[in-house]
Amino acid sequence: MVTRLNTVAVGHARELIATGKVVRDTRDDWSEAAPSADEENEFIDEHGWGEYAKWHLGVDSEQSEETKGRYSFPYGDFTTVRRGGIISLESRAAQNDHDDIAKATKKLLELIDET
Repeated sequence: MVTRLNTVAVGHARELIATGKVVRDTRDDWSEAAPSADEENEFIDEHGWGEYAKWHLGVDSEQSEETKGRYSFPYGDFTTVRRGGIISLESRAAQNDHDDIAKATKKLLELIDET
């Protein structure tokens, strides 16, 4: 598995933050706010894989483009960036040696806290 930073998703998150589409919740809130498998499937059916990818900071190019296994490190609920999700991702990425993803999440968190 080769998970790399999804720069398109970073840009999407930055755009959402800039337009105020952020929920300033805590890390503990993310477990309740994270989309369920059914919600993910519904989103994919309505918007396609390209839009689904924009909500994940990690992408594994060795996985097929149209599988959930290709995408990791979700940061929002398909409408807003969740601060709790970003916090959760930062520590998980750092623990798993995904330094580029950890750095990106730290910058996103800083951006959220500045606005």
